[in-house]
Amino acid sequence: MTKQYDICVVGSGAGAGPIIYTLSKAGFKVLVLEKGPWFKTKDFTKDEITAVRRSVYTPSLKDEPQVLETQNEKGNWIAKSNAETGNDFWNGNCVGGSSNFMSGYFNRLKPNDFKLKSVYGEIKGANIEDWPISYNDLEPYYTKVEKIVGVSGKVINHQFQEPRSTKDFPFPPLQENIVSQWIDDACAKLSIESVPLPRAILSRSKADRNACYYSNFCGSYGCGSNAKGSSRASLINEALKTGNCKIIPNAKVFYLKTDGNHKITEAHYHDKNNQTKIVKAAIFVVAAQAIETSRLLLMSKNQEFPNGLANNSGNVGKNLIFSAGGSGYGHFYYDNLNNEQIEALKKPGVFVNRTIHQWYEINDLEDKKLKGGTIDFLFEHANATKKAIGQKWDFEGNLLYGKDFKQQLKFYFTRQRRLNFEVFADWLPTDNCFVTLDPKVKDKWQDPVARIRLGYHKHDLKIGTYLAKKAEEILKQMGAKDTNFGVSGSAPSNLVAGGCRFGNNQKINVLDKNCKAHEVKNLYISDASFMPTGGSVTYTWTIYANAFRVADKILEKIKP
Repeated sequence: MTKQYDICVVGSGAGAGPIIYTLSKAGFKVLVLEKGPWFKTKDFTKDEITAVRRSVYTPSLKDEPQVLETQNEKGNWIAKSNAETGNDFWNGNCVGGSSNFMSGYFNRLKPNDFKLKSVYGEIKGANIEDWPISYNDLEPYYTKVEKIVGVSGKVINHQFQEPRSTKDFPFPPLQENIVSQWIDDACAKLSIESVPLPRAILSRSKADRNACYYSNFCGSYGCGSNAKGSSRASLINEALKTGNCKIIPNAKVFYLKTDGNHKITEAHYHDKNNQTKIVKAAIFVVAAQAIETSRLLLMSKNQEFPNGLANNSGNVGKNLIFSAGGSGYGHFYYDNLNNEQIEALKKPGVFVNRTIHQWYEINDLEDKKLKGGTIDFLFEHANATKKAIGQKWDFEGNLLYGKDFKQQLKFYFTRQRRLNFEVFADWLPTDNCFVTLDPKVKDKWQDPVARIRLGYHKHDLKIGTYLAKKAEEILKQMGAKDTNFGVSGSAPSNLVAGGCRFGNNQKINVLDKNCKAHEVKNLYISDASFMPTGGSVTYTWTIYANAFRVADKILEKIKP
C-alpha cells in the first residue's frame, strides 16, 4: 500500500534540511527517506574509536563498497573496490548527514565565483562554466542561513569581503586561543589581512539549542549541545514540531519510477528489514550527497530514460568536483615559550578561527590574473588516537617501539602544540572526474555501486602550492618550528559536489537554474550536485543557502 505525500525528500543533510524545514512549516506533508540510522544528540559520543576508527556513522565497506578509479604513473586508470583498500568515500550516513560531523567553517562564495569562466577565462582541459545565477540571487539566503542555522563571527572589511545585506553575524564570535592573536600579529608584519573565520556553531543558546561548550571535538564528531548547525539540530528538529514531517531512517532509495510523461510517481526503497517499499508524492527532491545522487539517477532507468533518470542528455555524473588545495603545519615547542605563553597556548577547547583571503586572486603566477583561494588555520585535532598513530615513526622513517615510542608520545603530548592550516582552491571540473555505475560490484541489496573516477587538473596543484607556501611563511613568522606542507591531486571525500550541474543549456546541464531537472517535471536536486564550480571555500554554507532558495521556488510552484 502506498501513501501520497506533497514532497518526498531523499536524504537529510545540508541540501535536504532547508527543503524539509521550509515545506513543513508551510503546511505541506513532507516525507524524508534517509538511508542511514536516526541518531539523536544523546547518541553522539566523543569516543575516538567510535567516531573515526569504526563504521558507526558511515556504512560498512563490506556491505556498501564503492569503486574508485585512480591514475597510475603510466597514465592508466586503475579501478579498485574500497572494500579491499579501505579508502572510504562515505560521509555522515545518518539523519542530518555529514553536517552532523562538519567543523562548521563557513565562508560565503564571492561574486566572481559565480562567473569563473567570464572573469578568469577558459583553462585548457577544464569544463568551466559560469553559474546561471549571481551572488545577488544567493545573498539573501546566505543571510537566512546565518539566522536560522546559526553562524557566529565578526565581519571585518577586507579586500575580498563579499557584499552583505546585514552589518554583522547574528551571533558573536566564539572564544579564541591566544594563537589567534599570534596569527594576526604575524600577518600584520607581513602586510597580510587576517580575518575572523565564521563558524556554524552557536556562541549563545538559540531556542532548544545550547551554546558551544568547547569540547574541542568538532570535526568528525557529533555535537553534544546542538550548538553545531547541523541539518538535524537546526532544521529537521524544527520541522518535526510542525507535525507535517515524517522521517523514515534506514530507507535506502534505489529507484524513482516515472509515468511515461517525464514525471516521477513513486520512490522505491529497501527498509530496515530489507523489504521493498513504495511511496508516492507530488514532488521529489533528491539530496543524497553528490555521488549517491548521481548513482540513484543512473539506477533509475526505464523506457523513457534508458540511460538513467534525467540523463537523456548524458550529463548525469559528469563534472564531479571536490575541493583542491592542501594542508600543512608548524610546531610551537614549549622550550621556546615563557610560562604565560605556554599556559595560554595549552588552553583546551577554544578556537583559532582565522582565515586568509589575501590571495583569492593571484597576480604574480602567470601573465594574467588567476583565481586563487583561502587559507584557514586550526589546531591539530584533539583526537589522541590519531595523534599517537602519527608518532610511531622517527624523523628517519624508522618504526618506534617500547621506551622510544613512549618517550616520543610523552614529548608530543606534553611539550608542544601543533598548528595546522588548510588551503582551499577550485577543483576544476574535467572529463576525468565523474560517477558511473560499476558493471560488476554490488552492494548488500544487489544494487550496482558507484564507480568514481578521481581525475584532477594540474592547474589545481599550481594554485594549491602557491597558497600553501604563503601559509607556511605566516607560520614561520609566528615562530613555528619544523613547518611542512603537502599538496596533491587526491580528492577529499568530505568536500564533493557536481555530477548534476545546473545551467540554462539543457544539452550540457542536468538542472535548470532553479535546480529542477530539465527533463523531469517534478524532480529537484538540492545537494551540492548542482554546483558547476566550487569556489575556494568549504561548500556547506552555499549548499544550505541554495537549498533555501530551491525551497522557495518549490513553494512558488505548489502554493495555491
